[in-house]
Amino acid sequence: MLQITPHMRILVAVEPVDGRKGIDSLVRLCRQRLGDDPFSGCLFIFRTRGGTVIKILVYDGQGFWLAQKRLSQGRFRWWPEGTGPVRALEAHQAQMLLAAGDPMVKVAPVWRTVRAQRA
Repeated sequence: MLQITPHMRILVAVEPVDGRKGIDSLVRLCRQRLGDDPFSGCLFIFRTRGGTVIKILVYDGQGFWLAQKRLSQGRFRWWPEGTGPVRALEAHQAQMLLAAGDPMVKVAPVWRTVRAQRA
């Protein structure tokens, strides 16, 4: 089981990938196209060309995890665009993306101070 935590660095590949790619191919893609170290512990998120599957690659210090989610209906509607190869996301945005939502939607603030209740 993968756990996405606020201190993780999360990168989303802008360009779609071939859905047949496995761990070794995605590791090579991280190095060559994304220009990042796949052994850094960073969480990399990829989408297939059809937009119905996303893959997550992460190194945990002992080996690589490769997780995949395939939607039974529809597509992942939001995906980053731009000239750069990757887009960084916060943990709560990545969780929204995994739920097939739009991570750019403004919701409650990520961090807010809690005031003490007076008796």
